[in-house]
Amino acid sequence: MSAPTPVVPRRGELASAPNILEPLWVRGLLIAVALAFLTLFLFVPLVAVFAEALKKGWDVYASAIVEDDAISAIKLTLITAAIAVPLNLVFGVAASWCIAKFEFRGKSFLLTLIDLPFSVSPVISGLIYVLLFGAQGWFGPWLSAHDIKILFAVPGIVLATIFVTFPFVARELIPLMQAQGSEEEEAALVLGASGWQTFFRVTLPNIKWGLLYGVILCNARAMGEFGAVSVVSGHIRGETNTVPLQVEILYNEYNFAAAFAVASLLALLALVTLALKSFIAWRLHEDYAGQTSEH
Repeated sequence: MSAPTPVVPRRGELASAPNILEPLWVRGLLIAVALAFLTLFLFVPLVAVFAEALKKGWDVYASAIVEDDAISAIKLTLITAAIAVPLNLVFGVAASWCIAKFEFRGKSFLLTLIDLPFSVSPVISGLIYVLLFGAQGWFGPWLSAHDIKILFAVPGIVLATIFVTFPFVARELIPLMQAQGSEEEEAALVLGASGWQTFFRVTLPNIKWGLLYGVILCNARAMGEFGAVSVVSGHIRGETNTVPLQVEILYNEYNFAAAFAVASLLALLALVTLALKSFIAWRLHEDYAGQTSEH
């Protein structure tokens, strides 16, 4: 019997996965295992967070959210994200442009540095800042002499957050820019466009959805970061506690209703992030299909 003829996608179509030939019971078993795993490790914990948060009623839930320390933690979390995410956006775009559009010595080393936060524990990254800016650190005496406070203050929290989140934008854009190539930019330059005009009118429209995808992931990690921030914050209530740290303090004090109420804010952030990721992934798929059909 001859082998089946492979299905070649027509121009403008994305290649689809081959037909699954496993028996129905195998497919059903795999789907059941996947659903059981998701239910046990994703849906049940998520439902438990909101169930515990609302266990004592809406009044207790609302009072925990508007409590002074909780409001301070929310503000600090938003401030940290508002500083870290734009800086990582600028770095991510610059690094991606450099890596995807140019060949230079040390390119592989730069890629390795970008991946460094993925391989280093967040606690270790926080300790690095302690060694640099602590009282006995390399710059500690100089900072103390000039009355500059990095650790146990907002600057230290921002620096630790930037370190653990800076790969997200770059790692989304690098493969996207590499796949798109540089033909359109070269054509724009030949036609007389400046470098900035080429970036804003050619490159940026082509990477906008990938850029937004990376920013969303970066923002979610910045708001939910615990390990690195815990090391450099000092856990000062009402001053240097972010939302994750506030949850830990409330839980350690056996104030479970308030802890889960504040934790539900992070759960809501996760749900919003998931929805936005799904939408952007769909738009990326549509854009890729449209570019393929044009070529």
